[in-house]
Amino acid sequence: MPATADGGIVAAIVQFLPFIAIFVLFYFLLIRPQQKRAKEHAATINAVKRGDTVVLSSGMIGKVTRVEEAEVNVEIAPSVNVRVVKGMIAEVRNRTAIAANDSKA
Repeated sequence: MPATADGGIVAAIVQFLPFIAIFVLFYFLLIRPQQKRAKEHAATINAVKRGDTVVLSSGMIGKVTRVEEAEVNVEIAPSVNVRVVKGMIAEVRNRTAIAANDSKA
């Protein structure tokens, strides 16, 4: 009797082994990199300061004029400021970066 019970446990483990392997594969290929990107994005958003150029989730590009705890003021055109929730900032660009076709040098 103990041999068949042990064989049943081993057979159950062998049946679940592919599911466990697929979960581990998904964790390392999908879940872990996404969590890492989310942490980096949160750190970038928390480090936003006045004068930074940001890209909003809507695609608008502007310069940060004021930073509050949950919101930032972004100048999207000369003397046009909008309040934006920090979570809607998609990218923070370097303040010294100038586009190649920009006439300001």
